[in-house]
Amino acid sequence: MKLASLKSGRDGRLVVVSHDLTRYCAADNIAPTLQAALDDWENCAPRLEALYTDVEHQAVPCERFHEREAASPLPRAYQWADGSAYINHVELVRKARGAEVPESFYSDPLMYQGGSDAFLAPREPIPLADENWGCDFEGEICVITDDVPQGVSSADAAGHIKLVMICNDVSLRKLIPGELAKGFGFLQSKPPTAFSPVAVTPDELGEAWADARLHLPLHIDYNGEPFGRTHAGEDATFSLADLVAHAAKTRPLGAGTIIGSGTVSNKDEDGSPGRPVADGGRGYSCIAEIRMIETIRDGEAKTRFMRKGDTVKIEVPGEDGKSVFGSIEQEVA
Repeated sequence: MKLASLKSGRDGRLVVVSHDLTRYCAADNIAPTLQAALDDWENCAPRLEALYTDVEHQAVPCERFHEREAASPLPRAYQWADGSAYINHVELVRKARGAEVPESFYSDPLMYQGGSDAFLAPREPIPLADENWGCDFEGEICVITDDVPQGVSSADAAGHIKLVMICNDVSLRKLIPGELAKGFGFLQSKPPTAFSPVAVTPDELGEAWADARLHLPLHIDYNGEPFGRTHAGEDATFSLADLVAHAAKTRPLGAGTIIGSGTVSNKDEDGSPGRPVADGGRGYSCIAEIRMIETIRDGEAKTRFMRKGDTVKIEVPGEDGKSVFGSIEQEVA
């Protein structure tokens, strides 16, 4: 099934959305918000599934679904943690500054704790107070969990993944080095994140969801031009279940926890760093990667970071070519 939160109050209004994202039916009689549904998922999920079936069969009154009216599925969450499933991205970051990737990174994922009290809506502008901060987009796959016990295994963690979505994990690249130099992680360099208009249950994805990985392409257009045509199911060193288990190693995760994959990143066919879409490659899911490749190849980065008026569109097309989660479409303001 597909769920969304229409803009209403601080936590949105839960609705069930049709498979083709054209219609919705309010789910207020089941749960007022997505967080409330996740808090009682065992009881709410079957009722939401039944309503989804009715929506698909047009057996209940529905209204037109407009993605611009949707908040992020969880407008705010108890926890948002972002990992590093795609080591190619990490390799590029470190290679650009002449550093090797520690061997442990291939078995122990990186993860940071993001701000989760105020997410951006999928069509909400990216607020940028200073263009010198180096604003960048990052296209990622994310999951939402139910209650996850401390010390859960990766195998068992997969069963705690209840919803899948995509996100734009906005980064202020030029603030990152100073923060990391303090040895205490990201804070100011990670402004609010935006998530897709709808969140989807794993069973709705069919064979595209396997091994807790999304086996579909991630399309990113930057200022109206193809920028990334990466594939989320390839080059992922860690699965989303691995990342959930990593986050829960020393503490339980509450229902409604969001875990991100990190920037989706693919190598080229010959194993080298990816090429731009214009050159026949799959491109990139963030500006930083093409800047890293320019630095490695030319000695300096030439592609600028986002400025006021720049736009980014992020979505996942299904096997039928239609959008699975709806699209994140944002302009820098």
